[in-house]
Amino acid sequence: MAFRGKRPEHGGPPELFYDKNEARKYVRNSRMIDVQTQMTGRALELLCLPEGQPCYLLDIGCGSGLSGDYLSDEGHYWVGIDISPAMLDAALDRDTEGDLLLGDMGQGIPFKPGTFDGCISISAVQWLCNANKKSDIPAKRLYCFFSSLYSVLVRGARAVLQLYPENSEQLELITIQATKAGFTGGVVVDFPNSAKAKKFYLCLFSGPSTFLPKALTETTDEEEATESAFTSERGCARGSSPSTHHRIPLVLTLGSTDDMC
Repeated sequence: MAFRGKRPEHGGPPELFYDKNEARKYVRNSRMIDVQTQMTGRALELLCLPEGQPCYLLDIGCGSGLSGDYLSDEGHYWVGIDISPAMLDAALDRDTEGDLLLGDMGQGIPFKPGTFDGCISISAVQWLCNANKKSDIPAKRLYCFFSSLYSVLVRGARAVLQLYPENSEQLELITIQATKAGFTGGVVVDFPNSAKAKKFYLCLFSGPSTFLPKALTETTDEEEATESAFTSERGCARGSSPSTHHRIPLVLTLGSTDDMC
């Protein structure tokens, strides 16, 4: 699960990386806007919300409000949280319809239990896997995030978090902490054979386990979606989709949650 080029989270904390210049890109760069919009649409699809019913959603790492704009266009109400003042300023300048909150998701989601009908996040969760100061412990920050997220969701609601895991170990760290917090669910990998189009979506259920949505694949029927499911009762990965002509494995092995701090 290798990624080319320097990863932005290796250069420092997100509030410094996402400065005014970076925020400007998210407002003016048509390609970035298109990609952000497409991933938001896919995340919303994976939420499986009741059709024709406006919902109250949480957007974690909302940035300049591009994902929130999509939620508004689909008739939903939303609150966005982001750690970057510059990105939130860009969202305000764009007159996004959602409410905005400056905050660090690694310190928890500061809302009352059962506030939201669902949650999306685009390209944010992997930032919690890096320690930018000595007091930062990725496992603890991830658990604080997931446990507070579990609390603020209506029971039975879903969270869909699009992320860019650096490797299988990092993805395992993330999913173990989600499991410890009480979530069930799994990872849906769209276009697993494409270096450019491959996207990871962590689909979390705050209620009983259910079937993961089908992943998107290339144009041939012989290619199978990669899905890796986990539950809070067992910390092991399992394939959840029927096999066809060949399997595209995702290297993800979840150990017992008792082994994690």
